[in-house]
Amino acid sequence: MPLPDSVLVHAPATLSNLGCGFDVFGLALAAPYDTIRLRRTGAPGVRIRHLDAYNLPTDPARNVAGVALLALLAAVPEAVGFEMEITKGIKPGSGVGSSAASAAGAVVAANALLGNRFSQLELVEFAMAGEALASGARHADNVAPAIFGGFTVVRALEPATDIVALPAPTLWVAVVHPQIEIKTKDARQVLPAAVPLGLAVRQWANVAGLVAGFLTADYGLISRSLDDYIVEPARAPLIPGLAEARRRALAAGALGGGISGSGPSIFMLNRDEPTAHAVAAALGSVFAELGIEFNLYVGTVAPEGARVVAE
Repeated sequence: MPLPDSVLVHAPATLSNLGCGFDVFGLALAAPYDTIRLRRTGAPGVRIRHLDAYNLPTDPARNVAGVALLALLAAVPEAVGFEMEITKGIKPGSGVGSSAASAAGAVVAANALLGNRFSQLELVEFAMAGEALASGARHADNVAPAIFGGFTVVRALEPATDIVALPAPTLWVAVVHPQIEIKTKDARQVLPAAVPLGLAVRQWANVAGLVAGFLTADYGLISRSLDDYIVEPARAPLIPGLAEARRRALAAGALGGGISGSGPSIFMLNRDEPTAHAVAAALGSVFAELGIEFNLYVGTVAPEGARVVAE
């Protein structure tokens, strides 16, 4: 069967850290998502066009999706190039994996046009080149769920990348994205250089508890294990209203949650759809009172990562 000349890919938003799992845990969301159309060309190189209003760079060396594609092309022996059209459904800087979605969607699309010669783990490696451009650090906690889907654990990046993809129980996610800007590089600069042993032990216990809760669909254990004792306290001053948003979300029935990635988005996990909508309203009420514009997202965990969709 001949390979297609063009594919359309949806690449999902993702949550990273999930409270206690800094740079380790990731979760794919059903919505929002980026849309990427990729065409294979005979001319080497990458050409990019953005069909959105975010004014992102189209120079492949300065675009996260372009850098990811260039990393993939470096592993392709034949002369091939790509033309890419990106429609961002995930606002850049939102804290729900905008750069990861673009990078992951681009390499998944390219892989489809090349006969799926690369494994998902290899695609994560290529996509991390885009993440390094976006944040200054090579990390996989967003690109892993954006490619594998569901709940992922980044066990190691060195000496070799090791991703564990785990099933997620039925969960509904409420996310509020206050319209303030927090750059990942800035959010990393406030992190503590050393952690007291007692806090580290509490954090390790929650990491183990959250994995066990996901594997056994123990919602009570998930709820008890989401707290972050190390990273979120350092970043909390960057997000006005965070403490009150958490208080109102828990009162509305949320299992728990916290800062998504480096922020400013705040996520809350919920057992069912009605609760998720009530929690979203509670989150939004905080920022409405503060006079900060915001977007709300409510949806399920996506079992798949970036995927080719029918025209």
